[in-house]
Amino acid sequence: MVLTACDVAFKEWAVTIRAFDRGDQILLLRKGGIHEDGKDFRVLYPEFLMYPTFEHQKSELVKEEYHGELRQVISEAEGDGSITFGHWARVEEAIEASDQAAVDRLEPYHIWTADYAQKRLHWKPRHPLAILLVRLYRLEEPYTVPFSSSFGGCKSWVELSEPVRLGEVTPVMNDDEFHARVREVKAALDS
Repeated sequence: MVLTACDVAFKEWAVTIRAFDRGDQILLLRKGGIHEDGKDFRVLYPEFLMYPTFEHQKSELVKEEYHGELRQVISEAEGDGSITFGHWARVEEAIEASDQAAVDRLEPYHIWTADYAQKRLHWKPRHPLAILLVRLYRLEEPYTVPFSSSFGGCKSWVELSEPVRLGEVTPVMNDDEFHARVREVKAALDS
């Protein structure tokens, strides 16, 4: 069955979504937001819209080569209180990590600073870090919805009141590129 619409979104920094769109990144790191149910992260939905957020993204949290992109993303932030969805994603695999060395070996595969990745690992030290290997697709047409107070807060998942029509989605990477990147990331974790 082919999914034609989606009514759930995953909140992630807009600059990170751009890195995914260019094929620079296929992984997400999560421990859980302050307002997560149970205070820890779980993959509640394996398929979702990517919800671009602008809170908390700062230049000291992304590698220097992404500072210009971050400035651009911040300057383009919508001031009218609406959210524009341009991507749909699927979690291909979720891996848990508690080892500092494994997280350090992921450094070439994401845009965040090593310090930021380490802080993600060490926050809530009794819980492992969730590493999500995610396949990103562009929507046929971007779709804008008004902001709702239910979207706010430090949480990963947002349920939308109306489904967003996906149209014909296009992967940002072809199958061979994506699977090769998955193998690289998994090999780095296993080293």
